[in-house]
Amino acid sequence: MRILIAPDKFKGSLTAAQAADAMAEGALSVYPDAEVTRVPIADGGEGTLEAAVAAGFEERNNAVVGPILRPVGASWAIRGTTAVIETAQSSGLALLDSGPTPEAAGRAHSYGAGQLIAAALDAGATEIVLGLGGSAMTDGGSGALRALGLKPLNAAGNVVPLGGAALADVVTIDASELDPRLARARFRIAVDVRNPLHGPDGAAHVFGPQKGADPETVAALDAGLSTWARVLAESTGRDVDVPGSGAAGGFPAAFLAYTGAELESGFELVADLVGLDGKLDCADLVITGEGSLDGQSLTGKAPIALADRARERGIPVVAAAGRILATAEELAEHGIEAAGALVDLAPSPAEAMAEGAAYLRRAVAELLAGA
Repeated sequence: MRILIAPDKFKGSLTAAQAADAMAEGALSVYPDAEVTRVPIADGGEGTLEAAVAAGFEERNNAVVGPILRPVGASWAIRGTTAVIETAQSSGLALLDSGPTPEAAGRAHSYGAGQLIAAALDAGATEIVLGLGGSAMTDGGSGALRALGLKPLNAAGNVVPLGGAALADVVTIDASELDPRLARARFRIAVDVRNPLHGPDGAAHVFGPQKGADPETVAALDAGLSTWARVLAESTGRDVDVPGSGAAGGFPAAFLAYTGAELESGFELVADLVGLDGKLDCADLVITGEGSLDGQSLTGKAPIALADRARERGIPVVAAAGRILATAEELAEHGIEAAGALVDLAPSPAEAMAEGAAYLRRAVAELLAGA
């Protein structure tokens, strides 16, 4: 029996790697002679770095500027000439001392992400994978490129302050000192939303409130992104207000303007990084899962996308999750033959989260014993 164990994170309880370890223990308690391969997966947001490190990338750490200027330690990873960077590591909501507030939403920036890109280029990276998700900023990627030499200028010829709220004052861009290595590097940006940069469905209106923006701040941020899109187009001739450019506070926009960045499906990108197809081809059984298997999962989140790939190969799939809101019939359509929820085993949801590894081991063991 060759078992591929490939879970996403159980948010608030277990990382994907921890979940894989717990699942492996449960599987080996039923099939002690099985050959088990652990492959943590992700959707291209938080967890992408962890998946890369588990797949053999070397983790590194740099001190960078956080989303509101305070220095933070941020991890990234490299293997050969490919680097993996998560914007949440340097510019994430979790790094805000005050938590999400209107002031923070207006001031937050992606400068630290640009510093990580510079570190990756210094290390010899020519391909940079950018995982988006959990970001605090709505700055159209302006902060990241400012760390790499770009200067957004106001009418007086001064560099505007960092943060999305200041973008409305940009009238021109000085790119004379932009790092020339950007033009030679390949940027692959993991994007799983179709939101444009600005407007009613754009970054500020759709994602700003969860970053602390009140209606007034949302309007200011949207105006800034609209101005940023216009000035970028005037400076480069490229339209950056495209489906997906609203992800992570519009982070892709600056890279679409000044690099040859490609927007890619987050799961597809991670699957390529970790060599998922090759591992599936050697599996007799797949075990996957995440914190919640629900309607959002069914739109193609990592465990379901994985199950679809396994189904195409005729490989049975078993899933364990913190909770399961999708029906057995819905899961079966994606090749998941059995599924179990931790909340059905624990006395309370809080206990299921606090002791996630123990209940996950038990869930997998019971699913396999009953198969």
